[in-house]
Amino acid sequence: MSPRRWAFGVLLLSVPLIGLVVLIARPSWDVTWQHHPAHFWLVLGAAALSTALAYATGTTARRRNDARVFLVSLAFLSAAGFLGLHALATPGVLLEGPNAGFVLATPVGLLVAAGFAAASGTELAARHGAAVMRRASVLRGAVLAVMLLWGVVSVAGAGPLADSAPPERASGPLVWLAVAGISLYAFAVVRYLRLPSHPGSVTLLTAMAAAFVLLAEAELAVILGRNWHASWWEWHLLMLAAFALVAVSAHRQWHEERFAGLYLADTAHGMREISVLFADLQGFTSFSERHRPQDVTAMLNEYFSTAIPPVVEQYGGTVDRLVGDALMVTFNRAGDQPDHAERAARAALAIQSVTATVAARHPDWPRFRVGVNTGEVAIGLLGTTGGRTFTVIGDAVNLAARLESAAPVGGVLIGGSTARLLPGARTEPVDDLRVKGKAEPVEAYRLLGL
Repeated sequence: MSPRRWAFGVLLLSVPLIGLVVLIARPSWDVTWQHHPAHFWLVLGAAALSTALAYATGTTARRRNDARVFLVSLAFLSAAGFLGLHALATPGVLLEGPNAGFVLATPVGLLVAAGFAAASGTELAARHGAAVMRRASVLRGAVLAVMLLWGVVSVAGAGPLADSAPPERASGPLVWLAVAGISLYAFAVVRYLRLPSHPGSVTLLTAMAAAFVLLAEAELAVILGRNWHASWWEWHLLMLAAFALVAVSAHRQWHEERFAGLYLADTAHGMREISVLFADLQGFTSFSERHRPQDVTAMLNEYFSTAIPPVVEQYGGTVDRLVGDALMVTFNRAGDQPDHAERAARAALAIQSVTATVAARHPDWPRFRVGVNTGEVAIGLLGTTGGRTFTVIGDAVNLAARLESAAPVGGVLIGGSTARLLPGARTEPVDDLRVKGKAEPVEAYRLLGL
């Protein structure tokens, strides 16, 4: 960003803080507006937006096995849950009068979200990120359990949440909680502004940093604002603005990888040993020449609806792409499948087994050829804004495609590196196999069974 844009951004983010200072300095301007429906829908809207962000980032985190995006999803989840509880604190919604537990839910939620935001700003090592993702379900369950417990205790009016008359302004421990939240958000802002950016990711990183600034200002307004006064309404609006800023920025990203700007370095540009499976239909071009496009489409849909489920559901493969009649599947993309070669080999045999049943009903349909190879590849983002995908690149991928082209119809050809990881496999060596792009013959085997 140019210095002028940075200056404009800083000025824009300073406006709410300046307004808060003015309201505190001139109490006569800090007008009162006690409107329960407006409060309910404002907070509920912020909670709904944060919930949508939690779902979107959580889904991306699971698909890409990325710890930073997962921690961001927990930040949004925490904010959403406690904001929902705060919305229910509106008199006449769940309870007749104010309730300390529900009213205090927002500052507590902002603090919990700040903790996850600060954690997400660190550049986690690969093993630490993997440890976080292994415990993802436990962490998410713990956050949900805490929010549920808070809601139950608040309704019951038990323990420290029994006070039916919340304070007009935060004091005592709440002030220190807010100060801790502001500090954590400040740490997150600094870390996000210093994170290495991937192509097309600067906008999202900047939006996240700006959102954390707004949430920090909301924490400050929680301390200084007076209930139902303009200074009190301000922190509600700041939270809504923060979530809206991230949502708009993510929406403007390339749709296939909206949160790619948050990926850890190992996710965006990592190296990993994987197994790659290619499959395509021998004779597809001539079949297409003789049949109507809708008939070709029906054939492909029947084949793929039969072949893909066992590959993905039974053997844990990830469909990288479908291009016409070609299918590319990767195994161990997330680094959690040490038996990836066996998975790929079994998936290849499964493809030929299930599609043979389909082909038996349609003798004139083309048949699949399958190739499998194993090796180290670059895995991560390819492209930038306007066209971005998450894929694997390397010679091991190219060789897998060449093996598929050389495979017999209805058969499976595997590379030597894959064969060495399958000591119990039944194979037949393919002598003097030459493939496009290779100066020397390649080691290959026909896979007969496992």
